[in-house]
Amino acid sequence: MALSVIWAYFASGLPSSEKLLAYQPSLPSNVRGYDGNPVQTFARERRVELSYDEYPPLVVHAFISAEDKTFFQHGGIDYPGLIGAVFDYGRKQVTGGRARGGSTITQQVAKYLLQDSSYSIGRKVREAILAFRLESTLSKQQILEIYLNSIFLGRNAYGVQAASRAYFDKDVGDLTLPEAAYLAILPKAPSSYDPIRQTERALARRNYVLREMSKNGYITEDQWKSAAASPLGTIRYGSNEKFRQMGGYFMEDVRRDLIRRYGEKAEDGPNSVYAGGLWVRTSMVPVMQDAAANALREGLARFDGGRGWQDTGLSIDINGDWKVPLSLAALGTGFPDWKKAVVLSKSGNEATIGFQNGATGTLDASNAQQPKRGVGGAAFGFLRPGMIIIVKETGPNNYALRSIPEVGGGFVAEEVHTGRVLAMQGGFDVVGSSYNRATQALRQPGSAFKPIVYSTALENGMTPASIVVDAPFCVWQGAGLGNKCFRNFDGKYAGPKTMRWGVEQSRNLMTVRTASQTGMPKIIANAAKLGVGDYSKTPYLSIALGAGETTVQRLVNAYAILANQGREVRPTLIDYIQDRNGKVIFRSDNRCAVMEGCNADDWNGKEMPRPPLRSKQLLDPQAAYQMVHIMEGVIERGTATVLRDLNRPMFGKTGTTSGPTNVWFVGGTPDVVGGVYLGYDHPRPMGHAAQGGRVAAPIFKQFAQTAFKDAEKVPFVAPAGIRMVRIDRVTGKRVFGTFPTTEDPKSSVIWEAFQPETEPRRSYRREDRAEAEADQAAAGKPKAPRAVKPKTQPEDFLQRQGGIY
Repeated sequence: MALSVIWAYFASGLPSSEKLLAYQPSLPSNVRGYDGNPVQTFARERRVELSYDEYPPLVVHAFISAEDKTFFQHGGIDYPGLIGAVFDYGRKQVTGGRARGGSTITQQVAKYLLQDSSYSIGRKVREAILAFRLESTLSKQQILEIYLNSIFLGRNAYGVQAASRAYFDKDVGDLTLPEAAYLAILPKAPSSYDPIRQTERALARRNYVLREMSKNGYITEDQWKSAAASPLGTIRYGSNEKFRQMGGYFMEDVRRDLIRRYGEKAEDGPNSVYAGGLWVRTSMVPVMQDAAANALREGLARFDGGRGWQDTGLSIDINGDWKVPLSLAALGTGFPDWKKAVVLSKSGNEATIGFQNGATGTLDASNAQQPKRGVGGAAFGFLRPGMIIIVKETGPNNYALRSIPEVGGGFVAEEVHTGRVLAMQGGFDVVGSSYNRATQALRQPGSAFKPIVYSTALENGMTPASIVVDAPFCVWQGAGLGNKCFRNFDGKYAGPKTMRWGVEQSRNLMTVRTASQTGMPKIIANAAKLGVGDYSKTPYLSIALGAGETTVQRLVNAYAILANQGREVRPTLIDYIQDRNGKVIFRSDNRCAVMEGCNADDWNGKEMPRPPLRSKQLLDPQAAYQMVHIMEGVIERGTATVLRDLNRPMFGKTGTTSGPTNVWFVGGTPDVVGGVYLGYDHPRPMGHAAQGGRVAAPIFKQFAQTAFKDAEKVPFVAPAGIRMVRIDRVTGKRVFGTFPTTEDPKSSVIWEAFQPETEPRRSYRREDRAEAEADQAAAGKPKAPRAVKPKTQPEDFLQRQGGIY
């Protein structure tokens, strides 16, 4: 009865047989790029789950010899070992110290399942009970499989496969005899057998395991002695990365999305991020992601250069082991050749600095002469021991001081036809600054908002050749506020000009006049449909100039919709998610799920099922194309001519807000649209010289030079009904007898896109009209003016356009 009561007391709360049969170890989530190659891992315990059959006998025999040579004979408890452990425990109660262990592999599995490392008799009793339950529920092979997949072996490796990679950069199937024997010594105390710090101790213990394997009959004596003579052969910690962990802000956004969907820990559900073993396919293109990150970082550093050195504000205690605190300091360096360091000492004109790996270097005063920001004086004079700094190597063991840019920014690149986000950079470095400025920073877009104004106007009767007056424009705001008068960036006026000219030159007065004529309610409604923002509570004309707030991701997606001829696309970072067993549990493109017969086993004799449209039409396709066609002129003749030498069909728009506090560029090709902004996190003026065309557009250009290097040059295709008409670029009047030239982007004659029956009517030269009137007076009837025969155009040009008139 006493034993029954004890058993019932300690057995309460232990896993049932059903839970033991359904047990699955925690696995990290693996993330892949658009091409299926691994790019990131979300792991707190590095583990790779294998079946028992995937472990070679060599590895199994090594662990059994090291940990439990009678594993396949006992029923969960090694009684001779248990009795010895009990006597040792009693002796240690008198002499002090910790008793030796007597646990079998089954008991170690029980300990792992209990997640209890307390030093008590109660824990050992619960272990024994659970060990009996394991033996009665699972086979020996299943128990050993759990053990080999779960045991901690140091270097954040859980399980033998992860440890094999961590110590030898091999899969378990490729381990040699001495390597397998070394891994088998680690379960007791990985740090005690560290191959770098405890080499001799590790060798002695490994050779003991080899001797035991020989005694147990798993290897011959010659194999034992030959293996014992070999070195450990381990690699350095951290040098076994099979792929470069990349993505930064992109992957952080993916991680947050996964946590929202499935939770973070095992307790949150079977598909949690850090335990569920998810396989995640993202839309990230590594080449574009690297190009975006490098372009933005260099743009931030270029803008911040010359403004002085800024202290990181971080310091550590250098009395003792300073390497670990330095490595844990939340400070990202951005560039690969910038390093995080700590000032160890300072004497005369040089300082000794230390790095995370324990190495040291020298920082000369001559390489730290930039003034301290906001204070003045050489930066070297402000360095103190314990201060964490950023340096760049300039020579052998010699470094120069660097500063993390104070200005911030964000970059997003998106696929036009699907909305898949191809690259995302939310700042200089995600380490130490996880605030994603690409998705979280609400900024005023300035003139980058204007295409929404003009596309709305094009939907409501205006044309690219419509004349808008670039002249003073004021609105009455009421008796308390009086007149609100708008101005152009340069403070000048140009008089009557075409809409196209106003967009290309980014004229504010023409924009507010167009917005007033079109109606702000219509413009705000389109801004909401495009996902830029909800400005219904502030329907002011200043919204037309980009006074409302939005994010880079939202505005880039709006431009993608314009390039997609007004058809909706939604930005996505994840294509699909599979659980640990390969079952798809989420798919961003769910059209197959809503179709009947999409996954039919066999043909049912009917026509092939057609996928439904992924999205709906948000804007008039002809108006959307007209807007894109106008913005091609921004690249050719307007505020973003810095991109013209990329020599490919592109559209875009710059933006500069009052102050200026933000500078923007958004645009791209028929396939990829990208956008970038720069500005201080707490908005303040960036200097009068800061403009979208000077600061933001060059960043996009650097990105495009790499991202579009091998991409095909694809033209923008006009939707059905569009009429391409020759007009005078300045006056907007129709032109006959002359054709546009591609050699001169500022040619007076251009092809312009018009919706049906909106193109300019035929006009006459003054002398032709006078001649016609004279003929009419003489003959008593009108005489038609002389017709000019149009020249022919290349056939491929005719095929690309909706119609030519």
